[in-house]
Amino acid sequence: MDNISEKLKKANTIAIIGCSANKYRTSYHIASYLKENGYRIIPINPNYDEILGQKCYPSMSKLPDNLTIDIVDIFRDSKFAVKMVENIIKWSEKANQKPLIWTQLAVSTDEAKSRAEEAGFDYVENQCIMVHHSKNVG
Repeated sequence: MDNISEKLKKANTIAIIGCSANKYRTSYHIASYLKENGYRIIPINPNYDEILGQKCYPSMSKLPDNLTIDIVDIFRDSKFAVKMVENIIKWSEKANQKPLIWTQLAVSTDEAKSRAEEAGFDYVENQCIMVHHSKNVG
């Protein structure tokens, strides 16, 4: 976990797949926490134009080419985990980046983890990024 904590300390920009504009949703609360703790958040959700004052993108493939992403935090149902990882891999090939892939609680699957690791990504499985940050970084 020390390597993960170091990556979180050094990160500047965190893309949040499945981020919600609903202030009662966990993804909104965690995005707000990350923003308040100095991270640039990039919400990714096709249902919104803006979240927490940040432009929201419909998918990883729609991110600007000049945007550097350090961590991609996934807030989707586990049935979408493999598809989300594949979307990140596809984006990373185009963007020439390998962000840390972070899956929130109950989001990861063995197949998603294997796919990410086979593609050379560091992968955090079923952990809350806010809890990890507050205990190990903040």
